[in-house]
Amino acid sequence: MNEILLLFPVLFPIVFGALSYFIPECKKRTRNIFTLAVLLLSALAVWALALGATDEKLTLIRFTDGVNFEFSIDGAGKIFSCLAATLWPVTALYAFEYMAHEGKTNTFYAFFIMAFGATMGVAFASDIVTMYLFYELLTLFTIPLVMYGAEEKNIAAAKKYMLYSFGGAAFAFSAVVFLVSKGAADFALGGSLSIGMSEQGTALVLFLFAFFGFGVKGAIFPFHGWLPAASVAPTPVTALLHAVAVVKAGVFAIIRLIYYSYGTDVLSGTWAQAVAMLFAIITILYGSSKAFKQTHFKRRMAYSTVANLSYIIFAATLMTDTGLTASFAHLVFHSVIKICLFFAVGAVLHHAGKEYIRELDGIGRKMPVTFAFFTVAALSLVGIPPLCGFVSKWLIAEGAIAQGSPLALVGTAVLMISAFLTAMYALSVCIKAYFPDKEKATDLDGVRDAGVLMKSAMLVCALACVILGIFSGGFIEIITKAVGI
Repeated sequence: MNEILLLFPVLFPIVFGALSYFIPECKKRTRNIFTLAVLLLSALAVWALALGATDEKLTLIRFTDGVNFEFSIDGAGKIFSCLAATLWPVTALYAFEYMAHEGKTNTFYAFFIMAFGATMGVAFASDIVTMYLFYELLTLFTIPLVMYGAEEKNIAAAKKYMLYSFGGAAFAFSAVVFLVSKGAADFALGGSLSIGMSEQGTALVLFLFAFFGFGVKGAIFPFHGWLPAASVAPTPVTALLHAVAVVKAGVFAIIRLIYYSYGTDVLSGTWAQAVAMLFAIITILYGSSKAFKQTHFKRRMAYSTVANLSYIIFAATLMTDTGLTASFAHLVFHSVIKICLFFAVGAVLHHAGKEYIRELDGIGRKMPVTFAFFTVAALSLVGIPPLCGFVSKWLIAEGAIAQGSPLALVGTAVLMISAFLTAMYALSVCIKAYFPDKEKATDLDGVRDAGVLMKSAMLVCALACVILGIFSGGFIEIITKAVGI
């Protein structure tokens, strides 16, 4: 493997993202071209690695015998990195239109690009120490994005995000130290932790510390509060936060913790597994209920994200091969679904100035393309075949039933309740948009559909919802082979 190529998607966007800050504000076209070029080159490097890489490691720094700063790209890293590498440039296209009339966008795009590099660091980390370092770096790079605009609500949301994220990372750090002390820092499918009976209690407590610590970014209840608050950020930011980068880094870290650090042999059947699964189930029900009750368009989608992240976590806590496959499938499928939904929400905010569900009567006729894409993504989120959301939700339910524990079966029932609530809160928007209540008609004069760049970004994601669903068999096989089960 070419070691420079492995390092390229991590350092290149961080370095050139920082340099992009110095492009004059007046030269927006130059900055847009520069941004897209950096992201596309980085994305091409990621895909080249995914298609041709071996399991070879690149050691950058050797701190001690057990603590190294290393990169490699295994199957799990390939899935996560390729997902982010594909959706980041798409989001950039969307951002070029959305941010066209905003000021101080040099700061926005600098951190936007740098966050890509930090996400690749999380994906390519070959051990929990390296992953933890880039996990924290991702927080630092995304705080300014949440705070963009420096309005009071943005600053408050950024503070909340920062406190939650750093607090969760502090909890997770204890497990990182424990794994390093036991010689289990390196990621390996099945885990490499070996402990005696006298250490099991400590190991399980520290597992839960890390589970909830990483679960902060994964919006696990009751540490989810930062996510709806962060919806005040510009839509290109929330699309990445809620669909690709931050939240998926959280669930990815949990998958790494369960399957690649501790190992299911250590965790399966323990009280720690039951606690983790229980909180995932609670979060699914809580997030779906809150989304159903929300009247603010963007916050409704935010609470939907809270629920769907715990679909992934619930699948991971099954601690079976099917659970691992299902968790990665929903990680990918939910990303393309939710980013499409947020793109549509942002188009409504940007071109119609509407924030609340009650204001959307008849807007589908004014923004037909935007709401066509929203409807496709909403149907996929509900789980209507043959769209991709149906496939991953089916796999999760199938895995839970096969696992057979009472808590897993309760989780299956909660998935069905959540699906019903999802249909209510997602499709009700479509009905209101296309079939307005004339008595509650809102002023839609001057409302126009999204521009070419926004439509292009939504088109890519809507097509992905369809294509990944129709050809899901082959894609699931790719996931299965990638993770080596």
